[in-house]
Amino acid sequence: MRVLLVSLYELGHQPLHVASPAAALIEAGHHVRCVDVSVEPWDVEHVRWAEAVALSVPMHTAMRLALRAAASVRAERPDTPVCLYGLYAPVSRELTAGLADRVIAGEYEPALVAWVDALAAGAPADHGADEPVIRLGRNRFRRPERRLLPPLEEYAHLALDGEERLVGYVEASHGCVHRCRHCPVPTVYDGRIRIVELETVLEDVAQLVGAGARHITFGDPDFLNGRRHSLAVAEAVHERFPDLTFDCTIKVEHVLEHADVWPALREAGCLFVVCALESVNEGILERLDKGHTVEEARAAIALLREHGIEVRPSWMPFTPWTTLDDLVEIVDFVVEEDLIGNVDPVQYAIRLLLPEGSLLLEHPDMAPYLGPYDAEGLGYTWTAADPEVDRLQARLSSLVAEAGDEPTATTFFRVRRAVLEAAGREVVDSLEAIPSGSVEGRPRLTEPWFC
Repeated sequence: MRVLLVSLYELGHQPLHVASPAAALIEAGHHVRCVDVSVEPWDVEHVRWAEAVALSVPMHTAMRLALRAAASVRAERPDTPVCLYGLYAPVSRELTAGLADRVIAGEYEPALVAWVDALAAGAPADHGADEPVIRLGRNRFRRPERRLLPPLEEYAHLALDGEERLVGYVEASHGCVHRCRHCPVPTVYDGRIRIVELETVLEDVAQLVGAGARHITFGDPDFLNGRRHSLAVAEAVHERFPDLTFDCTIKVEHVLEHADVWPALREAGCLFVVCALESVNEGILERLDKGHTVEEARAAIALLREHGIEVRPSWMPFTPWTTLDDLVEIVDFVVEEDLIGNVDPVQYAIRLLLPEGSLLLEHPDMAPYLGPYDAEGLGYTWTAADPEVDRLQARLSSLVAEAGDEPTATTFFRVRRAVLEAAGREVVDSLEAIPSGSVEGRPRLTEPWFC
């Protein structure tokens, strides 16, 4: 059967969540084409070629774009079966009911292959479509079919030492053992992880290196969820490709809990770690069930730097409980911890998302601020306790959107100024007056990511 796999957006990297199911479908005897509309145009000829279309939705932005793409497929070929698969596929089922015949989340490859196999055998497109399929069973992973994707040159690069290097993206595990309330992963995986076999990861890294990659992003929700496996993967990759560097995402509590792993990971090529700091308000961290305190965040930054590893924080500054003083404390924290050059400016404008199934919807502290469901935005609306906070969020969103290619430090200074003005604080008019803070030169990816 002819299957079109479509990626809408995968954080600026080459879409693993198209390459992996492509391998499974090809092994099952189907013909596959892959399209990534984040870097190449939407070609209706692909839709006309396809006997089935599957849209990858591993994140919120991708899901919103996928709804438009599904509508386009329906308009062009009303009888072509459409599937949504990935972490965000189950959200807004009422909205997707008229656009998708199948909805699959979790370890989706077997269910996706089964759907296509059944179509090829003559089953109706919406067979078994009453409820989303959330599959968490263990799976044998195949080497992803990256030859069907646009080249690495089309995606985010590593900026380091005045040069840019090609980057490959892999995952050594799926899911997460934690249940942070604002995160979409627990709504599907419910505190479980699934391991990708070491050999599969190594084979994928090898083909990425063959395509020119000099740096690897491990995109696991938390690289140390399966500590032994992750260390084995990092060491095996380093043994085979000793000049390759990498980054990964790790919770603050795991950075500290597994303090003994950092010499080995630095030796294996770890340049930086993405840590979801989110807030510097202890009450907000507790509501989100982040599992760390502000002082522990400071300790994690210091520990990583002892081993020559930088932190690239992700923030969620805007929640219903955020105050203007909280936002001042975030920009102060960035200065105090020498993180100006480590934070992508878009992070200062991030607003809490509340999709269907969010664990925060049941939190009693959410009720006073919760509004109706916004189908277009794929989430529940909310308002901040202080209306000035909502106004500042809108201002910062515009500010970082207009920043373009200006230096990170310049954008930070403008963000800081806007925050201080909103909070009625004295505004410092020059970067020189900021007592500390790296402004450039830290390793980073060239495309700021957002959910």
